[in-house]
Amino acid sequence: RMFQTFKEWFWLERFWLPPTIKWSDLEDHDGLVFVKPSHLYITIPYAFLLLIIRHLFEKFIALPLAKTFGIKSTGQKIIPNTVLENFFKHSTRRPSQTDIYGLAKKCNLTERQVERWFRSRQNQQRPCRLKKFQEACWRFTFYLMMTVAGIAFLYDKPWVYDLWEVWNGYPKQPLLPSQYWYYILEMSFYWSLLFSLGSDAKRKDFLAHVIHHLAAISLMSFSWCANYIRSGTLVMVVHDVADIWLESAKMFSYAGWRQTCNALFFIFSVLFFISRLIIFPFWILYCTLILPLHYLEPFFSYIFLNLQLMILQILHLYWGYFIVKMLKRCIFTQ
Repeated sequence: RMFQTFKEWFWLERFWLPPTIKWSDLEDHDGLVFVKPSHLYITIPYAFLLLIIRHLFEKFIALPLAKTFGIKSTGQKIIPNTVLENFFKHSTRRPSQTDIYGLAKKCNLTERQVERWFRSRQNQQRPCRLKKFQEACWRFTFYLMMTVAGIAFLYDKPWVYDLWEVWNGYPKQPLLPSQYWYYILEMSFYWSLLFSLGSDAKRKDFLAHVIHHLAAISLMSFSWCANYIRSGTLVMVVHDVADIWLESAKMFSYAGWRQTCNALFFIFSVLFFISRLIIFPFWILYCTLILPLHYLEPFFSYIFLNLQLMILQILHLYWGYFIVKMLKRCIFTQ
């Protein structure tokens, strides 16, 4: 009963749709299909399907490619030692000189051997270059495919060239098959990245990745349910186009091709600044924030959408700052 009440309140038309528009106006009719929240359920099974495809891709494509680049698994074999292992897991990974002395006595080893054992054990915890290469290779391939697909889906759409068309007839805009697959695949991919975080190479920015993936899924889900599909596809293609270059730069970094990595990172930086600090605020935010006011009075989902997009723009500025710092490091260490 309580769940039913919450569900009815959550899907109130005033939260999602412009005034005077009802959910019944977005029912399928005359061969036209409209977005439904229930369409998004399929993204979870598709995410698991992508994880299976990813496993096969990493094993049969990324692994041989890594070997071609001369990247080997750096897993160092260490002699099992229960006393040292227990100390490593339950006390500290970096023992003091006093600890080393005590452990050496206990295990009948020299202090040098204990130090070497702890160093090797710490190295085991670090993500292996091979694994990181495979992950970057998978993300590069997916972003590349989605960018090509996004451009193919959008190049002949009038709203790409005339932003007024984004809002023409809103929200009674039927769903195109290309929009359906573009959205569903992007969302499934972000779910798959979220599900694989536990088994992926551990990174310092683990929490940032969790927040990023959840924010991406939330924004895509919301824009889907409120039928902001046209502006949503523009946001996705603007983001994917730079990410390809970042992942390719990572791949060459793990392969030790420093010059190639720097060149690709420079291309990524240029595309990042053009797509996210020029096109996004002055083209997409203008489209979602200013243009709808010529058609509609401000309403809840319009405000909520733009609030999310503005937070995204603040994140772009935050990441842009770190990219500039990395670029300076690349230039001055040449």
